[in-house]
Amino acid sequence: MPEHSHGNHDNLLIAVVLLGMGAALFSAFLLPGWWGPAGLIAVYLAAGVPTALSALSELFRERRLDIDLLMVLAALAAAAVGSALEGAVLLTLFAISETLETRAMGRARRAVEALMALRPDTALKRQGGTVVEVPSAELLPGDIVVVRPGARVPVDGVIVEGEASMDLSTVTGESMPAHKGPGDRVFEATVNLNGVLEVEVSHAAADSTVARMVALVTEAQSQKAPSERFSDWFGQRYTIAVLLGAVAAFLGFLATGTDMDTALYRAATLLVAASPCAVVISVPAAILSALSAAARGGVLFKGGGALEALAEVRAFAFDKTGTLTTGRAEVTGLHTTDESRFLALMAGIEAQSEHPIADAIRRAAAERGIDAAGVHEVHAHPSEGVTGQHPDGPLWAGNARMAARMGADLPHLDGVSDGAETLIWLGREAEILGAVTVADRPRDSSRAAVTRLRSEGLTLALMTGDRHAVARRIGADLGFQETEIHADLLPADKVALVGDLAAQGRVAFVGDGVNDAAALARADVGIAMGAAGSEVALQAADVALMSNEMGQLAAARHLARRTARIIRQNLIFALGAMLVLVIGGLFFDLPLPLAVLGHEGGTVLVVLNGLRLLADPIRRA
Repeated sequence: MPEHSHGNHDNLLIAVVLLGMGAALFSAFLLPGWWGPAGLIAVYLAAGVPTALSALSELFRERRLDIDLLMVLAALAAAAVGSALEGAVLLTLFAISETLETRAMGRARRAVEALMALRPDTALKRQGGTVVEVPSAELLPGDIVVVRPGARVPVDGVIVEGEASMDLSTVTGESMPAHKGPGDRVFEATVNLNGVLEVEVSHAAADSTVARMVALVTEAQSQKAPSERFSDWFGQRYTIAVLLGAVAAFLGFLATGTDMDTALYRAATLLVAASPCAVVISVPAAILSALSAAARGGVLFKGGGALEALAEVRAFAFDKTGTLTTGRAEVTGLHTTDESRFLALMAGIEAQSEHPIADAIRRAAAERGIDAAGVHEVHAHPSEGVTGQHPDGPLWAGNARMAARMGADLPHLDGVSDGAETLIWLGREAEILGAVTVADRPRDSSRAAVTRLRSEGLTLALMTGDRHAVARRIGADLGFQETEIHADLLPADKVALVGDLAAQGRVAFVGDGVNDAAALARADVGIAMGAAGSEVALQAADVALMSNEMGQLAAARHLARRTARIIRQNLIFALGAMLVLVIGGLFFDLPLPLAVLGHEGGTVLVVLNGLRLLADPIRRA
């Protein structure tokens, strides 16, 4: 049945219950008449019959004792001893409570499913020289779509023409717009803030990043966390204990000389007071809200188990390349007397090379607005460098072996770490014109994230297959201690180191989700960085951070720990309230309406407490 139909049915039921309850109270306290009994009958039928049918269905089909059965039995017992009005109060509050819980939990689910509503229904597809509007679901890989300013991207793809600022918050959780141009990937449901883009479709709508996110979160919400499994186990067995306890209490009251009606009334009160509704609902309310809040902030948990495990992690191990660093070579230093002339020559001689270092040099020149010099007859010399011809004479660029081939004496460069950065020399025959250092750089957000995790008393480790000199340079930049840096590692070495850390407590491994699959699997919590658009990364880890923003890691742990606190609060409150009500029902004259109010009020409160997690701003945590 559609969700709005459920809502209409709930509204009608509550309206009938409230009208019946109003008629009963009006008759009881103001003008006695026939509408009082009629109102009670309406309440018992509208609220009691559906609850009883549901409870009996659970009992006979699933062989499970539903907590709803306790409410129906208590209401019937109250009616049997002449307290039908109090039984009606019980059913009324129970119906209202159930409706509030259903809507509250539905709100948590809809918080993730709302992503689907952001997906455009249509797209502007380029066909020859014209643009036609087509359903987004019909787009296939290779199609070209036009995305105008203010429009949402209809599918995952790669920009082939145009530049624009993009709002990526729906997918990655990043609050600041990102500049995108030709060759950059864009994701479905992100917003083109300015500029006209032509995008080549890379995935059909059914396989888009948003579709996979929704599928993963839906699957995660169906996988119970350990505490959820315990609450289910507790609720089922405790319900049986409550029924047996109520019977035993009834017999005990009779044995102490209490009359039949009073004994049955007190046993019914005990049924309500001891019902574990709040205990059972307290955990899933918090887990579901946290999963939804995390997904909205660009963090996907593979179920409540991963959420609970992250809260208990005592050590974080990080892969270096592509995780703590950008994973892309960048120019880190220029050593020359004329930087503009030097970069123009370097960009010219590296103009046709596909090597990552050549790409880094060309980007550095472009960022400074420097045009590449005209260099022709360029030839590559494997493991050494390149040579070419320039109007002012022959040029070469390469490493120390290339310099030796040219007969050049290399000068000492202050501040250049031995082996920690790649050094490329530029020369003309035996003359050295300058040098450039190229290296992978830490992400802008890495140091702050590492500092925050360390401030929380966590054990940290950096693991890489790169050289020790490179690992020490990156580690020092990020604040890692020498003993926390591990380099020249094979995949098996990372697995062994993660195992050593696990001996001291739960450990999380943070990697790219592709190259570190073994270490991710060995860790108690595997966390994939920058998983947006990567099927392998989304499937490889327990937690997927959709963007490359390292701040999301600390935010995800903050959310996990806050969820654990709210679960503890809910359980302590629910168990404490239940204990107080049970003591009141056993040893004092606790009125049934008060037991009902305490029971239903406590259930709604733990749900609302869990829903507070929906407002957790994970991207700024």
